Amino acid sequence: MPGTVQSIERAAAILRTLAGGPGRLGLSEIARTLDLAKGTTHGILRTLQLVGFVEQDRNSGQYQLGGALLHLGTSYLDINELRSRSINWADPLAARSGESVRIGTVLEGQVLVVHHVFRPDDTFQTLDVGTLLPLHATALGKVLLAYRAGGAGVPLEIERFTRKTITDPKPLAAALEGVREAGFAMEIEELTLGQAAIAAPIRGYGGLVVGAIGISGPVERLCDSHYRPHPHLITNVRDAARAVSRDLGATR
Repeated sequence: MPGTVQSIERAAAILRTLAGGPGRLGLSEIARTLDLAKGTTHGILRTLQLVGFVEQDRNSGQYQLGGALLHLGTSYLDINELRSRSINWADPLAARSGESVRIGTVLEGQVLVVHHVFRPDDTFQTLDVGTLLPLHATALGKVLLAYRAGGAGVPLEIERFTRKTITDPKPLAAALEGVREAGFAMEIEELTLGQAAIAAPIRGYGGLVVGAIGISGPVERLCDSHYRPHPHLITNVRDAARAVSRDLGATR
């Protein structure tokens, strides 16, 4: 039997490191993490960059997973599987948070809601399964944009829904960087006045982000008087996202 190809093993290790990291990573950090020479690491990164599996930020020089790899990683995951794996964790999240829960993935440059759990009260609610939401103005969408799930990208024309919608590419890029650093996204009145949302990434095999799960409700219930999300709600959402991710084969 032939032996393993060392360069492919190292490339896979680099991709796993980028997938499991908090965001972009520099050449030195990647080389140090994997105990590889900088020259070797740089050569592999350049090759991965040429095929679209890795992208390099022009300003910082740091690396992140590329759109080609993310699209490849999500193509195996059927929407029905994402929904079926999430159901067991969406209901408890609604019960703990007292808010409605939505699970979304990318479809043609928008967020497709694949599952929706009503908030546990007697108020009138409308089922959102199948609804398409904007990526830039929702917590679910910001998560998908931040991690380039399904090859998601910022639209050329960013639509404004309220006065709080982020439509400038630079502030939006900064917000997405914040999502990667914090591990969750927040949206306050960016899509609908009086409404807020919190979302976290759902990861599949290899750590690739394949969807997002989040809660939504009135600003006064999700945030404090300074418009900061309540910590216990962030914890609830992130715990649910991790649970779904484990069911989908994510190891971290």
